[in-house]
Amino acid sequence: MEDATELSNYLPLSFKTPKEQEYIEFLWDAFEMNYASGKYQFAFLAYHMLTMSFVYFNIWQIKQTDPGDFEKGLIGFGRDEKALIEATSPFAFSIVPERTMLRFLKLIACDNGKIGTYAKLVDDRNNSAHPNGNIYFSTEAAVNIKITEILRVVGEIQAHSKPVIERCYREFLLKSHDPDEREYSEASDQIREALIHANYMSRRDVGICLTCDLGDLRGRDEFPSIEVLHHELHAAYGDA
Repeated sequence: MEDATELSNYLPLSFKTPKEQEYIEFLWDAFEMNYASGKYQFAFLAYHMLTMSFVYFNIWQIKQTDPGDFEKGLIGFGRDEKALIEATSPFAFSIVPERTMLRFLKLIACDNGKIGTYAKLVDDRNNSAHPNGNIYFSTEAAVNIKITEILRVVGEIQAHSKPVIERCYREFLLKSHDPDEREYSEASDQIREALIHANYMSRRDVGICLTCDLGDLRGRDEFPSIEVLHHELHAAYGDA
């Protein structure tokens, strides 16, 4: 089960509301208790819900950073289009079937083949959640194989999300470099609230920000203050 906790590095460091954090903690508790008691099928269900939450957070970052692309991705969503545009939380995406939401990953260059592989995880969840008389994950070895597959998928989606995270970070730096104009005068507060909290950033997301190439910003007048923010990110989250 130790490897399974790697998923936490892909989930937000901070949530918009205590209720959202409570929900994620509830899922972790459900996973750990069922795994420890040998109820591996129920452990898988909780882990799948954590994984889909990760997908929702990634799609939310697309919505926030590239709203034009997000709206283009809504073609064919019909009655759900307005609700998705007006969504105020990643969890609002749950109104759409999981398989359908996975189509948004095309916006980060995941092809149909990859999305089809991800959709197989949804099929596994559906089979496990229905009263069909089958226990698909009856052993620790069986669920561990599925967890390894899930973590591979999560890592792949995260890699495809890198350009979105980099654009988000650069926009943050350009908008937040002036202490007199940003929301919080202290650089650490601005990073925590306006970057990490506002964008549901995970430890892996922060890792992308830490290695972001800012070379093309170096000639700008505001670069010294941008560099201060970047150094503060390293000081606070350098182990991400």
